[in-house]
This record gives sequence, structure tokens and C-alpha cells, in this order.
Amino acid sequence: MDDAVVGLPTDASLDASVAGRASHRAPKSVKPPRSSRKERKTKDKARAASGRHRRLMPNRPFWQELPILIIVALLAAYLMKTFVFQVFFIPSGSMENTLLINDRVLVDKVSYGFRDIKRGEVIVFNAQGVLSPENAKPLPASNPIDGVIRSVQNIFGLAQNSETDYIKRVIGLPGDRVACCDAQGRMTINGVPLDEKSYLYPGDASSLTPFDVLVPDKKLWVMGDHRSASADSRSRIGTPGGGFVPQDRLVGRAFVVTFPFDSLRRLPIPETFKQPAIETQKGKSS
Repeated sequence: MDDAVVGLPTDASLDASVAGRASHRAPKSVKPPRSSRKERKTKDKARAASGRHRRLMPNRPFWQELPILIIVALLAAYLMKTFVFQVFFIPSGSMENTLLINDRVLVDKVSYGFRDIKRGEVIVFNAQGVLSPENAKPLPASNPIDGVIRSVQNIFGLAQNSETDYIKRVIGLPGDRVACCDAQGRMTINGVPLDEKSYLYPGDASSLTPFDVLVPDKKLWVMGDHRSASADSRSRIGTPGGGFVPQDRLVGRAFVVTFPFDSLRRLPIPETFKQPAIETQKGKSS
């Protein structure tokens, strides 16, 4: 009789049974690594921002946005012209050869709120009742469309200026004694002669009209560089106001020629006005 025990499994059969059961089990799924809280917040913010951007920035055709851009540009230009800078058109030869007819100059309307006016600066001012007639006014627009066109042209210096806007050079400040002419035909400020060759119109005398004035408080004495063709402070001597320009009539300082483009240039103060004696002799000249 065989010594083997009938019915007991062998080691080989046990291994096969275990392997069979294992093959019928469902495989375990591999979970992806969890993202950090910081990464999730970053993704959420990015999605939210992307959604807001789509809502605020619709994809419009350029022709639909163009009118808005034009309106914004005109509004910005109007605000600049009203409060900061303005372009002025030169209609006459009274400031030749410093400024020529049809030149455009850029006028700073802000700086005089922070500093004093200086001799030799070129200024724009409202001359109504001072150098121009009291009733001088700009021509009215013929219709509303004409008015809009003029307003746009005025913003960019393309229209004629008001008849009351004058441009001249500051010669005398409050307290200055301005006279013309000395024995050599020169204009003097507080007894100090000026060398005007750098800006005076070629061939012009300093003045064919003799004068000797003391500039009142808060007033200015102004003259054009083309003396023989300029209606300036001299033209009102002996009249009420005496041709002196009140400082509160100033529009601003012209500091650069912007057109024609090939004539782009600054408008600096001539060196002759920087003579120290002009200030030190103030109130001493007789």
C-alpha cells in the first residue's frame, strides 16, 4: 500500500489555487497625486480672470471702436488745450522774424501759476480793451456744424485766433522804467541799454516812437519784434490804461514753434535781458 495520504493538496496545487484567485481580483486604480491648495487657488484665479476678461473685452470690429477712440482723443485734446497747452496760429508779421505768418506756436498755460514772468519771454494775452478795441470779438459761427468744425480746428491751432489774442515780447515788469531811445538809439530798462540785434527785425529801429514809462504794479510793457509793424504798448500811450497789459490777462508763454515742421525751434529768452544790472538798477534810474 502506498504511504501517500489521499485527498490532501500538494504544495504545487496550493500555489496554483492562490494564483487563480488573485487573477480574478479587480486591479487597484492608481490615484494621481493631489495638487496643493496653493496650486488649486492659482488655477481658480486664472479661470476667474479669464472669464472677466472675456466679459469686459468683447471682440468688436475696429470700425465700431473707432468713433469711441476719436471722441476720447478729442476730449483729451480739449482738456489739454483748456488747462495745460494750446497751439496758436500767427496771423500777422508783428513778431517777425522771430515768428512768421502762418507759424504755429505751443503755449504753456501752467507755468505762470508757479513762477514769475521774466523779461524777454514771448507771451499770449487777451488784449481786449488794452491793445485791441473793447468790442473786438471773434466772428460767430454761421451754423452749429461750423461751430463744431471751428472748435476742433482751434484745439489743434488750425483756426484763426480770436481778435483779442495777441502775441508779444515782455519788455518791462512791474516797477521797471522802460525808455527809448538813448543817444545810440537803444532801448533801456532801468537805464541799462539792450542789445536787440538777435531778435529785432532787420533794419528796424528800437522804436520810432519815443517813450519813457514806469510800469505799474501787476502790469507789463510789451512790444513786437517787428517794431515798425507792431501795434503794442507804444500804440496806447496817452490813453486810459497807457498800453500796459494786466498780468491777469495772460494766457501763457509761447515756448516753441511747432509748425512748419522744418522750422521746429525753441523760443528762448535773449541774453540781453539777463543782464544783472537790469534788476540791480531797478528803482534807481532817473
